[in-house]
Amino acid sequence: MNHETLTAPAHDPHVIPRDQHCISRRNISKAALRVLYGLHEAGYRALLVGGAVRDLLLGRQPKDFDIATDATPEQVRKLFRNCRLIGRRFRLAHVVFGREIIEVATFRGTGESGDGDRHIVDGRIVRDNIWGTIEEDARRRDFRVNAMYYDIASFSVLDEVGGMQDLEDRVLRLIGDPETRYREDPVRMLRAARLAAKLDFDIHPSASAPFAELAPLLGEAAAARLFDECLKLFMAGHALKSFRTLRRYGLLAPLFPATARALDAGDEVLEQMIELGMANTDARVAEDKPVTPAFLFAVLLWGEVRDLAARLIDEGQAPSVAWQRAAHRAVSAQAQHMSIPRRFSHMMEEIWVLQPRFTHRTRKRSLRLMSHERFRAAYDFLLLRAGESEEIRELGQWWTQAQDLSEQELADQLVPSSRPEVAPSKRRRRRRGGRRRSPKGDKAD
Repeated sequence: MNHETLTAPAHDPHVIPRDQHCISRRNISKAALRVLYGLHEAGYRALLVGGAVRDLLLGRQPKDFDIATDATPEQVRKLFRNCRLIGRRFRLAHVVFGREIIEVATFRGTGESGDGDRHIVDGRIVRDNIWGTIEEDARRRDFRVNAMYYDIASFSVLDEVGGMQDLEDRVLRLIGDPETRYREDPVRMLRAARLAAKLDFDIHPSASAPFAELAPLLGEAAAARLFDECLKLFMAGHALKSFRTLRRYGLLAPLFPATARALDAGDEVLEQMIELGMANTDARVAEDKPVTPAFLFAVLLWGEVRDLAARLIDEGQAPSVAWQRAAHRAVSAQAQHMSIPRRFSHMMEEIWVLQPRFTHRTRKRSLRLMSHERFRAAYDFLLLRAGESEEIRELGQWWTQAQDLSEQELADQLVPSSRPEVAPSKRRRRRRGGRRRSPKGDKAD
């Protein structure tokens, strides 16, 4: 590249030389470097792109490394025996190194050059496999901070759209017209909220302005995709910030409508409970402890389950039945907006149904509850409910102390069951298949 290119007008890529940025190959995974050099040595352009470049420039260690190239997916597959092609909407190459997968994408085009196919329905891209130049590819990406490239040939960073400036300003701006970009893919609104929470960035007013009008489009997104996006929002160590960002921009209702209704109605106790649950999850992620979406989803939907169970009990249903029905209805209603795998929804229902059982502190019931496989999750949930009443707070304290006692010490503290167990009577068993025989010597009339 000559000097004239480096000082070209703003529509040409801005090249940041190696001595003016902080990216080092030492911070790039060996697998990604093998793919970058493999493409480069075969005569193709090979650039690290997207979130990996953004995070490296921010001094963060990326979890994933994506690569952009002018090689087609089929050409990439010929270069790497450990490569498989995936996707219909976006054709991609995955180069597999054990547990690490390096995603390789061909430069996307605008349709004015290159070849491939694109299919758009109601403004939404349902298939997009048009190849183009790196300049076109940059303008096809979502946010400016995600459209920078690290070139393995020169070790420079290419910034076509002003991403470096946004990193310095700590702001998220969309590339192109925001409304058009959100209509192409409504889930971009959730990505904006997630990135803002993760990076502690602001969403530029131009990028957040369409949320109020376009948020309902999220209801048309694939339910499974929304679930995956929620995992990224709440299971990556920034759940509390994500929750607050969703609420701030009106993006919670399309995901959890029942929760949004309760919070909008002023349920401060539920809000405190949710925020505490989010904060606890973030702390567990920071400590590298296991987390499950079932627990947070149970917290988010608790208001709906709690109120529905109370109504069913007021209508005369037995408490155990009321709680089971309320739990099932809440899960079924949420499934209309987001698909939750059964292994998680089943755990959510168990956590909810176990809550009233904490009030039964008799020997038999308490020992049985403590042996339940969901006891620990349900107990943690009970502690989150401390703000509901003094009774619930004291209940949580009692169960906390109870777990430090031996089984005999616990049994000594507990009262017997309100219905004493009666030893089975020693009645004579009736023979199967016939009437009771008359005593010896008696005759039937």
